[in-house]
Amino acid sequence: MWAFLVLIGAAAVSAHLQDLAFDGQKVFRVIPQNDEQVEIINSLASNVQVDFWQPDSVTLVRPKMQVDFRVEADVSFEVEDLLKESGMEYQVLIDNLQDAVDAQFDSKARTTRHSYEKYNNWETIAAWTADIAAQNPDLVSRSVIGETYEGRPMYILKMGKSGPNKKAIFMDCGFHAREWISPAFCQWFVKEAVETYGKDTVMTTLLNSLDFYVLPVVNIDGYVYTWTNDRMWRKTRSKNAGSRCIGTDPNRNFNAGWCTLGASKSPCDSTYCGSAPESEKETKALADFIREHLSTIKAYLTIHSYSQLLLFPYSYTYKLPSNYEELNSIARAASKQLASLYNTQYTYGPGATTIYPAAGGSDDWAYDEGIKYSFTFELRDTGRYGFMLPESQIKPTCEETLLAVKYIANYVLEHLY
Repeated sequence: MWAFLVLIGAAAVSAHLQDLAFDGQKVFRVIPQNDEQVEIINSLASNVQVDFWQPDSVTLVRPKMQVDFRVEADVSFEVEDLLKESGMEYQVLIDNLQDAVDAQFDSKARTTRHSYEKYNNWETIAAWTADIAAQNPDLVSRSVIGETYEGRPMYILKMGKSGPNKKAIFMDCGFHAREWISPAFCQWFVKEAVETYGKDTVMTTLLNSLDFYVLPVVNIDGYVYTWTNDRMWRKTRSKNAGSRCIGTDPNRNFNAGWCTLGASKSPCDSTYCGSAPESEKETKALADFIREHLSTIKAYLTIHSYSQLLLFPYSYTYKLPSNYEELNSIARAASKQLASLYNTQYTYGPGATTIYPAAGGSDDWAYDEGIKYSFTFELRDTGRYGFMLPESQIKPTCEETLLAVKYIANYVLEHLY
């Protein structure tokens, strides 16, 4: 069996050079039952190119855990044979990834212009940030908080009615390039704010009493790359000294237990923590902005996909935050709000114990900076489409998520500190 793994390993290396077309690539879900089966997944990952969707890295795989991973077309049948032979419980989540990639664009809104029910490329999102601010000058202003590795400006939208010494909530999207539903939510949130201000009582109160800082895409270079080169890209696009591998995982790059667990020190890994905390221009710009506004920012929300989770600190340690009971009850109530619309079920809890440990995340960092309401959303779905969530699900996903975000924001407003 292992000789056969080495053989398929050699095939995978040559295949990697033209893996932009996803034809024939498969996504498997396995549930290893014991350490021996975990070891089979480990050796598979060291012999062929395996892209772990959930968890983020092979090092996090444990017995009884649901593991989703993608393999190249030329090894997919051998991998399936291996899984059968091992007796491991498995299913094929996506039989042909190219079909799923094509099927994402199923929106009826066939326009080249910006649309809230479509996935918009960066150029379109950037233009939209200017337009939405110009069209709503009393509610929205745009500024630049820094630039990316490739020199793109990082736009942030400040939303709210102007008023004296207002507290704020910070929300970002698009940390991981391939999680396209995430930037879609930040855009949707802004749309809902400007469209329902003065009509919806909760939204009106929120915007009158608080400011919202919305960063629609953190990892802009990576997002652009998912449109132009590789839909499955996750990391930033920075060069790494002494390696031909590109990019750092921005959500392992913050100074919160940095690179201690659930992160990799190898630049070729998808969870590479970077050369130092805030080594990435994008994470440094975000952290600098929050530090500059620390006296006013009272909540931090970061939007990812997929898994349908509402997480709070900690992820870099198994210890619970001091206000665990409060965060847990907020998460419980927010998840209940979210489910009220389409019955989408979310799991909630502290990151490390609810899914797996991961150090260097922005949510833990914000919390340790003193922002005591810090939450990570993992949006739809639970793996049927994974990162390839069809455009037809943008609206329902955003509508239900908005309910949870409004709940949290309103809670924060009533519990300012």
